[in-house]
Formats: sequence, C-alpha cells, structure tokens
Amino acid sequence: MNYTHDDIHRMIDEEYDPDLIIAERMPDRTRSVSALKAAQVVMFPQFFSYLEMTADECLEALAGWLKQEISVGLQVLKDHTRDPEELTEQFLLRLPKIKSLLLTDIQAIYDGDPAAKTKGEVIICYPGFYAISIYRIAHELYLLNVPFIPRIMTEYAHEKTGIDINPGAAIGHHFCIDHGTGIVVGETAVLGDHVKLYQGVTIGAKSFELDENGHPVKGGKRHPDIGNHVVIYANATILGGTTKIGDNCVIGGNVWLTHSVPEGETVYYRSVEQ
Repeated sequence: MNYTHDDIHRMIDEEYDPDLIIAERMPDRTRSVSALKAAQVVMFPQFFSYLEMTADECLEALAGWLKQEISVGLQVLKDHTRDPEELTEQFLLRLPKIKSLLLTDIQAIYDGDPAAKTKGEVIICYPGFYAISIYRIAHELYLLNVPFIPRIMTEYAHEKTGIDINPGAAIGHHFCIDHGTGIVVGETAVLGDHVKLYQGVTIGAKSFELDENGHPVKGGKRHPDIGNHVVIYANATILGGTTKIGDNCVIGGNVWLTHSVPEGETVYYRSVEQ
C-alpha cells in the first residue's frame, strides 16, 4: 500500500496523548547537554574541550544556552514569576563552588584507587568522576529549582556511564565512585562526606505511598541517609526513607538493607551451608 508523506503525518497526529500537549516545545536536550559540556570546559579547560571553543567562549555560550532553555522550561510550567537571566547568573556564580567540590572528589578517587597514577587520569579516564562532575552541575540547577534541565543532564551521565544519580540527591565532599557501572542514587538520598560507592550499589526507595486511586504519591522522603566515611561495596542495596547508615560503617557486597545501622558497624552477607 502506498502512503504519501501527508498520510503518514496525519496518522501520527491522530495518535496523541493530550497530557503531552503542554507546550510548543520542551527544553532542548542537545542544547542542555551542550551547556553541561561548556560548564566542564569553564571549570577544567586543560582536560575538557567542546567545539574548539576557549574557556571564555564556553562561558558566554553556557550563559546563552542556559538562559534560553530555562526560559522554555519556565514557559512549560507557566511560571512567569522568575527571570531566566537571573537564574542563569545565579548558577554561573556557583561554578567556583562546584569546582571546589569536584577537586575534593578527584582527591578521593585518586586516594582510593591504586590504579590511578595521576589526578589528571581521574579527570579524563574515570566514569565515576565524569558522572560526579555532571551531578554537581545539575544539583546546583536543581537547588535553584530550574525545571527539566538538571534531569536531562544527569540522564546524559546515566547514558554515558551507567551511573544514575538523581540531581536532587545531597552528596557531601570527597565523594568516590569506584568502577561505578549500575550505581543508583535516588532523589531524596543524603550522603555525607568521604563516602565511597562501588559498582552496582543502589540507594533507593523501599515502597511508595499510594493515593486513593492507587497511584504513587509524588514527593516525600523516600531514600536513605548515609553518614560520613562510609564504604558500600558492590551490588549492595539500601532502601527506604527512614533508613540511616551511621558514620564509619562498612556495608559489604550483595547486602540488602531496609533498616538503619548504627555508626561504626560492618554489615556483610554470609551464605549458610546446607
């Protein structure tokens, strides 16, 4: 059967969800990722590059791209009370703080991995640092209540590294991710300083409260709190908004936790011989 282009467009237009028709367009994913890459160049021009632009050119481009996409996001939400230019300026002023935190993360990864020969190697080679750098940028936008863009950025990191850190998570300094593939950190998780995660760790939600129609209730504290100087080994799963892991704990590989652990404890999985 032969169809014209008009036929194809008509059939596509007939298949729509009215809940999706909320704006002429959503924030552009490509431009949001470009803003992210420009921010990386601004902070670490010796190690990142984008479109052969200088750090000054990246800063100018970052400001323009962010302002444009923040404006679109606010229009989608019909938020006319906030100024995209002011939000962009507030974010740019936070770049020194982001870099300062990232320098502690570089140090933690370098100190925590004997295979790391230099700190520069951490920056250009380690997926853990790449995901953390994107999270730190996205988190500041999240704190400014910028819609859509923080999640676009962290999902880009998820796509590239297999590490899924929600931009809403609160993570202290000297954060170390070793290997990293398969790590999940939920939106309301709080991680202290000097936390180290290995591959496959999940810091997630245990269950969701349902409304009268059986739909999950949005918001609320759903993810665990992790104290300072905590190490969580591969494939451990820690769940629940009331679950707290105390300072200086070690959580062994493959452990499943839905209850709190006092500080200084070591928790590990032991098989039982038959």
